[in-house]
Amino acid sequence: MVTNRPRLDFSEYLPYLINRVGWLLVVDFGQNTLARHRLSIAMWRVLAVLANDGGQRQVDVAARTSIDVSTLSRVVTRLVKMGLVTRTRSATNNREVVVRLTPKGAAVLARVIPHAIALERRAIAGVPAEDLRVVRRSLRRMYQNLASSAGISERTAAPLLRRSAASAASSSRRR
Repeated sequence: MVTNRPRLDFSEYLPYLINRVGWLLVVDFGQNTLARHRLSIAMWRVLAVLANDGGQRQVDVAARTSIDVSTLSRVVTRLVKMGLVTRTRSATNNREVVVRLTPKGAAVLARVIPHAIALERRAIAGVPAEDLRVVRRSLRRMYQNLASSAGISERTAAPLLRRSAASAASSSRRR
C-alpha cells in the first residue's frame, strides 16, 4: 500500500539551513571570543545595540535584540554587575528604565567587534556582494512576514525594517 505522506528535503529546507549557519556562528563566536570576556550571546547583542543606538529604554532594547523582557532584565542585571552598562529610571517616566553603555562596556566592545567582523567575513567568503544584498533583504523580509503573521507589533519589528529600507536605499544609490 502506497501512502501519500508529505515529503520534505531537509537539506533544502530554509529554516534548517538558517539554523545550521546560525548555530555555527553562535558556537564559534561564543567559544572563541565572548567566553574570554565572560559574555553570552544575549549580553553581546545588548552591548552591540547600545553601542549603535545609544542609551535606550529597556523595553526598546528587548525589541531590538529579540530578547524577551524578563530575560533581558536578568541579562542587564548581570551587565550592570560587570560594570558594562548602567540602568537608571527615565527622567520623563519613572516606570521606564534606561540602559546605557559604560566606558568599560565600550572598551570590551572595542575588543570584541573586530572578531565579530572577522567571523562574518569568514562566513561570507566567496559570496558575491549582490548575493549578500539579496540574502540580507530576503532575511529581513522573512522576518517581517513571520513577525506580521505572529502578531508582533510594528514597533517591535520597526528597527530591523528601518535598517532594511536604509540598506536598500544605500544599495540603489551605489548603482
